[in-house]
Amino acid sequence: MEVILIKDVEKIGRANSVVNVKEGFARNFLFPQKLAKPATGESLKKLQEEKKAYQEKLNKDKEEFLKLREKIQGFSLTISALAQDKEKLYGGINAHDISEALRNEHISVDKGSIELPEPIKALGNYEIKVRLHPEVIANLKLCIVQKSSTK
Repeated sequence: MEVILIKDVEKIGRANSVVNVKEGFARNFLFPQKLAKPATGESLKKLQEEKKAYQEKLNKDKEEFLKLREKIQGFSLTISALAQDKEKLYGGINAHDISEALRNEHISVDKGSIELPEPIKALGNYEIKVRLHPEVIANLKLCIVQKSSTK
């Protein structure tokens, strides 16, 4: 039986894809959980229209993200943080901190777009990948410096 997946289903397929499953699996699991709908002529036509609109939106967004990538790659972000022994940070710099610092520089980037496997815990220069779009990745130059203490 052909069904259109509404959400990603592990080991079956991704959302908005047409897959072939056993009728009992569709009727007893996918349909009640609202994970899929039957693949009829009308629903397949609607799916194609949605995919076309989604692709057009992606292409439009891609152009905007290409401009943003140029802005990010020509930019060096400096974040000051408290550190001990002029090297190790108290706490760490995470994607949220980087996103906020970029926002203060009038560059809007979602924290989920910043590829940071673990928080930065030392002073220094870093190059961070920012995934703006599935096909657009920017490299951000990041410098973590010692915060000057004012007593």
